[in-house]
Amino acid sequence: MKTLRKIRKNAKALSPVVASIILIAVTVAVSIAVAAWMGALTVGFMGSSSVTITQTNFQGTAGATDNTVLAALKNTGTKSVTISQVKVNNEAMSFNATTLDAGAVCHLQITGVGWADGNPYKIDLYDSSGQAVGSTQQTAPA
Repeated sequence: MKTLRKIRKNAKALSPVVASIILIAVTVAVSIAVAAWMGALTVGFMGSSSVTITQTNFQGTAGATDNTVLAALKNTGTKSVTISQVKVNNEAMSFNATTLDAGAVCHLQITGVGWADGNPYKIDLYDSSGQAVGSTQQTAPA
């Protein structure tokens, strides 16, 4: 009986320092889990904007300033996109305004492109917020 009392008397609980460290570790782990869960929720609500230029057709005669480029577009993102600016070789161009729903396909007519035979042209598309949503590098026919 004396031995049992002696064992119970020597048994100690966790020290306050170790207990505080364990509480902090559990709090950090739970906050990381909640942050990851909330991040996954917001990504699902935000959607993405992405437009693919599937084909380009250079129309007109080489060297003329009133040439057009006809670009076939497909919205490969998850939300509707309004094309608000088109740049060819970093120069803003005139075009017919276009809004594409998710998965939609359309043609974009870019006017005033003074293209020359065999030269490369980079076409960039921007949405209403100024974010680049599509780009392609094409070479004019020779």
